[in-house]
Amino acid sequence: MKHTFITKSELETLTLGQTLARLLSLGDVVLLKGDLGAGKTTITKGIAQGLGIIEKVNSPTFNIMKIYLKGKKPLFHIDAYRLENNNDDIGLDEFIGSEGITVIEWPDYIKNLLPNDTLEIIIKHKSLTDREVTLSGEGRYADIVKSIEENFK
Repeated sequence: MKHTFITKSELETLTLGQTLARLLSLGDVVLLKGDLGAGKTTITKGIAQGLGIIEKVNSPTFNIMKIYLKGKKPLFHIDAYRLENNNDDIGLDEFIGSEGITVIEWPDYIKNLLPNDTLEIIIKHKSLTDREVTLSGEGRYADIVKSIEENFK
């Protein structure tokens, strides 16, 4: 299932993440795709807020992964951007789909580590504040997409 809509502000993008947090379960994997500055980390911040995580969430580009354990559910935030030319086994597979929610920015750089069943979110700039957001997924992720389609306004 696929659904596309527009968020008109950073606050709306954060709210999308908060809404997603209520729908995600342990072991879920969310793939975030989009240009630099599109809003991938903003959605992740919203997911963290929705999970009750009060730690500062920012892009783990130079760390590759940040782990947040002080919330309703663990959040594993991976930024694979720096792994473009070298995604040798560095242990990320131990976290992807494990007992937490895994959010991956730039997932195409670690395709070989990804499960078949994921929620994919593609974000595109439409203007300074507007973003086109496309959610897609199958199985239980199709249910999440449908819930967002019906309830996120």
